[in-house]
Amino acid sequence: MSFKNTFNTYNWDTLEKEIYAFTAKDVRQVLDKEKIDLEDFKALISPVAKPFLEEMAQRSHNLTKKRFGNTIQMYVPMYLSNECQNICTYCGFSMTNKIPRRTLKDDEILKEVAFLKTKGYDHILLVTGEANKTVGVSYIKHAINLIREHFSNISIEVQPLDQDEYEQLIEAGLYAVLVYQETYHKATYKTHHPKGKKSNFDYRLDTPDRLGKAGIHKIGLGALFGLEDWRVDSFYTALHLKYLQKTYWKTKYSISFPRLRPHQGEVQPKVEMTDSDLVQLICAYRLLDEDVELSMSTRESETFRNHIIKLGITSISAESKTNPGGYAVAPETLEQFEISDERDTNAIKEMIENQGYEVVWKDWANNWQ
Repeated sequence: MSFKNTFNTYNWDTLEKEIYAFTAKDVRQVLDKEKIDLEDFKALISPVAKPFLEEMAQRSHNLTKKRFGNTIQMYVPMYLSNECQNICTYCGFSMTNKIPRRTLKDDEILKEVAFLKTKGYDHILLVTGEANKTVGVSYIKHAINLIREHFSNISIEVQPLDQDEYEQLIEAGLYAVLVYQETYHKATYKTHHPKGKKSNFDYRLDTPDRLGKAGIHKIGLGALFGLEDWRVDSFYTALHLKYLQKTYWKTKYSISFPRLRPHQGEVQPKVEMTDSDLVQLICAYRLLDEDVELSMSTRESETFRNHIIKLGITSISAESKTNPGGYAVAPETLEQFEISDERDTNAIKEMIENQGYEVVWKDWANNWQ
């Protein structure tokens, strides 16, 4: 049994019709409830919920403050490699892009680490392309062992792995894994992933199950907004979250909100997601689940990130470089995508503190060290 069994009981077209069929009265009834379920979530992400956004935002703020207090966790991604064996239409690392490829060596990794430690980071996200021969389990495990003394939290965003491989990395000190389905629409998924291991929709869909069975501390979920209707993809992500929480109840969960950004080999978004749409979605997730962590990357603009702090977000990245060695080793190499908020770490820290929040550099629940 896996999430695939639950997934197969739903139909994309049916869900889309249901989401767009809600009325303002339906939304009002949902907002009058104390506890919100998945059916209610569909109403909150529907177009007719937009006039209720201010009320949703206030409720989201209160729920987040109740659960997380006046704190925002800061983390930073570190790209180890841009080598990739997949073809992904929306990614600068796609195998079809004729670009210089680079995988960091030990001394280069440590140079990047030294730079990030001067900024205060204690929570790092290691990122690679999907190239098993070059940056497979042995390389990732070695990288974790190399840097674990420098960070309290080590997360990864790499190719999906088998359960036993995750168990090896957890033993080495891995704390969390981010794995985004990109889109839950099977046909669209295939269109954007025509070649490579990532083209296997079902294997990727079952990745969080393998992580849960391996005993990972935290799993990060999300969809890439722009590939398909964001409302339906977000419902499937919420459905996935609720299944995982029930099945692997000892594990923590986070949701991320990546929107398509410019990159080499650019594909235009099929469906636009406006800033107000994204605010609506963030608030809807918080109303659905007051415990889930909600994360915001530097894909978004300064203005948007300034205003989203009080509306439900619990973690935020800063000064991100999306190319291997981008901090201290090789700033000229190709980025995976363009970031939008280019402020340095201190500027983000000051912005957070000026809004009355305390910056948290690690997850205090982590005790593997």
